[in-house]
Amino acid sequence: MSAANDVSTSAKASSRWRVSEVLFWIVVLACPFLFPSRYLIMTDILRLALFTLSLDLILGYAGIVSLGHAAFFGVGAYSAGLLALHGIINEPVLALIVAGLAAMVLGFFTSFLVIRGVDLTRLMVTLGIALLMEALGERFSNITGGTDGLQGIEMQPILGMFAFDMFGKTGFWYCLIVLFLLFLLARRIVHSPFGLSLRAIRNNPLRASAIGIPVNRRLIAIYTLAAFYAGIAGALFTQTTQLASLDVFSFERSADLMLVLVIGGTGYLYGGLIGAVVFKMLQELFQAITPQYWLFWIGLVLVIMVMVGRARIHRWVLWLPNLVIRQIAGRKATVVVPEADAS
Repeated sequence: MSAANDVSTSAKASSRWRVSEVLFWIVVLACPFLFPSRYLIMTDILRLALFTLSLDLILGYAGIVSLGHAAFFGVGAYSAGLLALHGIINEPVLALIVAGLAAMVLGFFTSFLVIRGVDLTRLMVTLGIALLMEALGERFSNITGGTDGLQGIEMQPILGMFAFDMFGKTGFWYCLIVLFLLFLLARRIVHSPFGLSLRAIRNNPLRASAIGIPVNRRLIAIYTLAAFYAGIAGALFTQTTQLASLDVFSFERSADLMLVLVIGGTGYLYGGLIGAVVFKMLQELFQAITPQYWLFWIGLVLVIMVMVGRARIHRWVLWLPNLVIRQIAGRKATVVVPEADAS
């Protein structure tokens, strides 16, 4: 009984909102007012952040590696596009949910393949699923539009009131609200007993099974949920850009996702959000300097991060915010620096 109380107390303590988290979302809300002409790139960051969050749920918390997460992104993107193109569901929010559920169905049925192997097998299986979905999209070009993609997608106003504009303002707030709501759900999940069991499985699946944790059922559940999140991200992509092509299934999209997590770190939800911001900022900077070789500079940054260490870089970056917060809160609140990823 004492051990159960200790676990409950620890879970409640870890689920409390910290000052650094509140400051993070305040900064996010301030961005559209600080950069009123950058709605499109900020919307792109939000979509990437949600997509990365979906991968972090399986990689950072359950230890499931994936090189084909774009499969669920693509299913969500095409589902939202087809629903809008053929007028099946005209309301964007409802279509968003349906697209997420379509990706979730794919995630559920493919999860039985993923849980049967270890890291290398999972990499190959997930990559194969994404390549298979891309091949099917090209094969049924009469439905998907083939290499040209879906043409003539027109999105109706959100809830019948907020029309998408060419400057991306409506799309930004739409993506931000969806990201925040799904982030709250993910935060609640990872700090629940279910989330604790996922960490146990990631650290030692044999020991987790020995103490009575249903390992396979837990992995299937989180993989299915992650597919839902990825499908939502794909649907947001289609709804805010009014585009859907076979590129949504590409290997490069899954690889970029891994790069974002390497930059931001795995095993804490803000890693994907921060990584998405840094990755897009670096991409914009390096493309402006050398459009043809921006990937080289991204690779160089990753090498430097590995050599220096993410935790040390975080300490350097957060030194000034920590100092300010200590002065304001009487040295009682600090910006929490996440531990380096052991994997």
